[in-house]
Amino acid sequence: MKVFSGTSNLPLAQKIVEYLKSPLGKSEIRKFSDGEISSKINESIRGVDVFIIQSTNPPNDNLVEFLMMIDAASRASARRVTAVIPYFGYARQDRKDQPRVSLSAKLMANLISIAGANRILTLDLHSPSIQGFFDIPFDHLYSFVMFADYIKKEAVVDPVVVAPDIGSVKRARAYANRLNTDLALVDKRRTGPNEIQSVTLIGNVKGRDVILFDDIIDTAGTLCAAADLLQEEGAHKILAACTHAVLSGNAVERIQKSAITKLFVSDTVFLPEEKKIEKIHVVTTAPLFGEAIRRIHNEQSISSLFDV
Repeated sequence: MKVFSGTSNLPLAQKIVEYLKSPLGKSEIRKFSDGEISSKINESIRGVDVFIIQSTNPPNDNLVEFLMMIDAASRASARRVTAVIPYFGYARQDRKDQPRVSLSAKLMANLISIAGANRILTLDLHSPSIQGFFDIPFDHLYSFVMFADYIKKEAVVDPVVVAPDIGSVKRARAYANRLNTDLALVDKRRTGPNEIQSVTLIGNVKGRDVILFDDIIDTAGTLCAAADLLQEEGAHKILAACTHAVLSGNAVERIQKSAITKLFVSDTVFLPEEKKIEKIHVVTTAPLFGEAIRRIHNEQSISSLFDV
């Protein structure tokens, strides 16, 4: 087994190989003066079980770099190439809900498969149905095993898990079951991408500690609007956990001004120093990915990692 990494999140890749007690594979990513990318594996991988780690968040160079690394490994006669995607970009465009729009999640699936990946490993897809876009084995990890342990340490009083929108209800229910709490819902109406018209609470949070769960925090509009509504409805402490901290635009400033007490995020997307504020607590996914990689290599069960 050999583990390689693109440049989108080298700190996470380094933690994963430390967990595996294995060195990071030698590879090289170069850019020509016009921005064109070149990828090379700098060691023999003939007959080797290869894992390539890369999040596909913007800029799109991350995606192109990933595809080229998969192609390079496949052409170097690797026995199997597993695409390890901590954050699967373009996952929010997973259905054709308007005329003449691109089904981008399916396009990404096609590109990764055609590049030469034999297996996919990722965490908290925006929509689990994306697994059906692939015709190769797909292992889907869940962050609730990781976040639930941190939430339990917060000494929450009479907690209630809240889904910040309709799309995250199933995910929030999994957390509620894990934490043995009630479930509430914020109904969100949108006027367009990243634009929220109104929010309405379904459930009771008065005098209770609230835990908001979501998969992606981009502009933080949904999460902060939900937190402010919960505060108005009498919630006490408001904790939040979001797997993929994209944090674009003025998201960090919005979180700082919101009613959120503490926000847990994972390290699937590299978080630069200027975005690390006191409210944001980063939880590493390295042990989860490391154990999943080990089990895939040893042909062991992945689903047993999530037994409640």
